[in-house]
Order: sequence, then C-alpha cells, then structure tokens
Amino acid sequence: MSAAPVLVVEGLVAGHDGVPVVTGLDLTVGAGEVVALLGANGAGKTTTLLTVSGLAPMLGGTVQFGEVVMSADRSAVRRRGRIGQIGRGRSRQVVDLARVGLAHVPEDRSLFFDLTTRENILLGRRRRQPGDVAEDLDRVLGYFPGLVAHLDQMAGSLSGGQQQMLALARALISRPRLLMVDELSLGLAPIIVEQLLPVLRTIAETTGAGVLIVEQHVHLALSISDRAYVLRRGRVTASGTAEELAGRPDLVEAGYFGD
Repeated sequence: MSAAPVLVVEGLVAGHDGVPVVTGLDLTVGAGEVVALLGANGAGKTTTLLTVSGLAPMLGGTVQFGEVVMSADRSAVRRRGRIGQIGRGRSRQVVDLARVGLAHVPEDRSLFFDLTTRENILLGRRRRQPGDVAEDLDRVLGYFPGLVAHLDQMAGSLSGGQQQMLALARALISRPRLLMVDELSLGLAPIIVEQLLPVLRTIAETTGAGVLIVEQHVHLALSISDRAYVLRRGRVTASGTAEELAGRPDLVEAGYFGD
C-alpha cells in the first residue's frame, strides 16, 4: 500500500456480549484505496465494520482513523486539534467519528422509508458542512444519475437497487475520508451488482477516500479492489493485492471452507 493510511487496525478483538468474534485482526486502508474484506457468513466481517464505526464495543487492540485512536480501555481521543477527548458513550462516539469523516453503509441500508429520496440524502450532510447544499446534492447524484428522477419519491417505494444507491449517496454527501460498505449486493440482482460495485472504485479514485467493503461476490469484489483480506472464524487467513488473491483461489477458498 503506497497511499497514506486513513484506517489502521491493530490486534483488534471484537465481539458481542463479551464473546470475541474477531481476534487479533490487523488491517489498513489507504487514501484512495479500495480494500475488500472477504469470508463466509459468521467470519467477523460485519462485526469488524461495526466496531470501527463505534457501533460495537472493542474488546482489545486499537483502531486509528486519522487523528482518532480508539482502544478497549479508554475513550476515543484526538491526538491533535481542539478536541481533547471524544466518544463519551457509544452513541456519542458514533457521531464524533462521522463528524471527522467516517461513513458506514450497513447491510440493512438504514433508510427512512417515510422520507423522500432527497430528504434521505440530505440527512447525511454534516451540520455546518461547508459548501452549497444544492451543489453537494448534484455532486453525489453524479455517481447515481438513476436517482435524479426519484428525488421526490418516498424511499420505501424505491427498488432494491435504487435503495442501495440512495444509501451510498447519503454516505457520500458528508464527503467522507473513509467509506465502509457492508454487503452492497445483498438482495440485488447480479446485473445491478455489476453496475454498482465499480462505482465504489470511481468514488475512491475521484474523492481520495479510502473504501472498505464487505462483499460475498468474491470475483467482482477483487476486480474493483486494490487489496483484500480473507477472514475465517475471526482471523485473517490470507491477505495481499487483489491480483495476487485472484490468482490464488485456493487461498480464498480456504477462508470459506478450511484447509
């Protein structure tokens, strides 16, 4: 990885109700880089994303996102700047991480179905975000022109593909430094996935944001990624450039089925 890291995860232990699901995870994402996190269901991929975004507790290790460092035994702190300490309580930590440039698109998309497409997108805009609202809206719609005709339509009446575009657009309007996307392809037809996944590559290249994706369509994920990690039972079993892992399907399959 040649780009400066926007995310550095070291020795991460994470889980639920004090039970580890992820153990000893080391992971980095560089600016303008797409990194895929692969593995079977239950491998710890979603838990990793939830922990990085502050939605799940850390049990060990550290997560550094820009100037923010999080660990299991202290609140998140900013090493530089006017704020001395953030993350007093998990809900506050989530807000603070979003404020400094982390955007997370969960697998359920978390849209407000009784709001319009336009209203959902604008909810992602940070309070006191510089710039013009209309220009920001036009900017994100440039990635998803299919939403333009549906701006005044209720989100709940959109198709699955349109809802996924909307979730991504809402994340992008905040101008994130790190975009995390969990299972973009969930419930979508393969042809829609083939259209949407390359947009993540474009986003990384045009905005300079780091992109971390969890995706079950392994070959498609590798085709748009720079690097990838394979998780099995919460541990990394293989990592490398996307090209290296695409050329070694045995390493990827071992992460899903064992040795």
